[in-house]
Amino acid sequence: MGKHATSVDTQVLARIRANKPEWIFTPADFADLGSRAAVASALKRHKAVGTIRQFARGLYGLPRKHALLGELQPGIDALIATLERRDGVRFHPAGAYAANMLGLSEQVPARVMFLTDGPSRRIRVGSLDITLKHAAPRNMAAAGRLSGLLIQALRNLGPVHVTPARIRALRKKLPESERRGLLKDISLAPAWMRPHFLDLAREEPAPATVPDRGASKPPPRKARKIA
Repeated sequence: MGKHATSVDTQVLARIRANKPEWIFTPADFADLGSRAAVASALKRHKAVGTIRQFARGLYGLPRKHALLGELQPGIDALIATLERRDGVRFHPAGAYAANMLGLSEQVPARVMFLTDGPSRRIRVGSLDITLKHAAPRNMAAAGRLSGLLIQALRNLGPVHVTPARIRALRKKLPESERRGLLKDISLAPAWMRPHFLDLAREEPAPATVPDRGASKPPPRKARKIA
């Protein structure tokens, strides 16, 4: 191994250890440390000795183990953030995963779906199956915002299953400031969803004031004598 290769190996490992243990990285995250071939060789060597592990093609991280659960899989959010950074595209939760994120469904989907303005594909990381589905610009217009997540969650449930009880539960869960922001994107929602957006965005009624019955009343004014 040459001196330059050793230097790239050392710098790559130093950058990995300088980040959080949950960090998921790609060869592009080390492009400033050496050539593409040198970085690829460094990652290959670190993987061979078990210093890092490869989750999928071009996706790496540190091995993490739990005393009871064993080897831990990377988090969905960390994976998606890495793909967005590497590929320069956006991803937005959809399907049952979106409904689950908002607490509108207790179903834990076996396959997690994201809409994207990039190409459609599937990524398998351990037991995690992620489907990336190319979406039209309109469906990505509210990506990264509560309104976009709500549209995808309600679409997954369908009009029949979006019950008043579910909307009431969501109103209690979401801060009023976030709910009011839904009105900005109401035009992006299908017509049948708009009443639910309005219901979620309406302000809470002000609490009724109860008069203090124990408060002392001013003494009655004495009648003025007329001469």
